[in-house]
This record gives sequence, structure tokens and C-alpha cells, in this order.
Amino acid sequence: MGSAKDRSKSNGQWVEIQFDCLPLRSVGRIDIPIDASPKYREHCERVKAAMEKHGVHNSYFVYNATCVFHLTNDDELGTLQFRFVGTVLTDQTDMRCQRCDLEVELIGETCDWLTEPIVRWFGDTVPRSVAVEFDRYIDAGDLKQTQERIAKIQQASDEADGYVGMYL
Repeated sequence: MGSAKDRSKSNGQWVEIQFDCLPLRSVGRIDIPIDASPKYREHCERVKAAMEKHGVHNSYFVYNATCVFHLTNDDELGTLQFRFVGTVLTDQTDMRCQRCDLEVELIGETCDWLTEPIVRWFGDTVPRSVAVEFDRYIDAGDLKQTQERIAKIQQASDEADGYVGMYL
């Protein structure tokens, strides 16, 4: 006889979170190219606004980001999918998330019982879920790898008098 636990989602995740992360201290300047696409221009403007609002130390810009809540054990029923973008702020040691300042938007759902108060509540839950996932990101060493890669790029830039090539 199987239990409900045995029949749960195969991936074991009730909340799926994906994001790209840009340490704001790695951004030397924000010069938006004149011929930038509207989407790239918007991205640059968001990064610049995050830097102005939160500074660059212990601040990480997250983008290309989604959060999916699974309310049932059926992939076709009971999911809420949000898109988010914004800033994650860590403690002074960069070891734990302190808070998230995110813009959150519902982009999909499979809940015929969904009401506006529920959407708002889950929208408010996204930053809390992202904070937990960002701590897991740090613990997995992904943040350290990102910081090391940025340090190498900065060193190469310094050695080349500020030029390392486009899109690096």
C-alpha cells in the first residue's frame, strides 16, 4: 500500500524557481548603446535603477526569472506561474539573503478556483520563496562561482586598460 508521499511529484518540488543573477558590484558602468533593442534598453534601465536604489555591495539583480507554485500533485491542475525581476540583498558576508525587492507578475495559472486575494497572497509569497532559493544558490556555491568569474573578467579588463571585448 502506497502513501500520499509516495505518489507526490516526481521532482519533489512544490515551488520551482529559476533566475539569472548579476552581482551589481560587477557592473562598472551602464552606458546604454544608442542602437539597443527596447528589451535590452529596459534591462539596462532596470539594472541602473537597482544600483541607484540599493547600491552595489551585497546587491544582486535577478532577471529572466520565474516562480511556479504547485498546489496539487497534477502538473495540469493547480499551478500558478509568476515572472519576477528585481534585487536580492544579502547580509554583509554574502552568506544569507536579507530581503528581496522584486516586481512580480502572474503570467499563467491552471486553477479554476483562483480569486484575486489568492493571486495577491501568492504574489507576496514570491519574494519569500526567492529568498529561500537564493540561500540555496549561495550554499550550492553558485554565487561564489559567479563572483570568481566576474573577478577574472575585471582583472582582464584592468590588464587591457578597461577593454575586454563586447558582451563579456
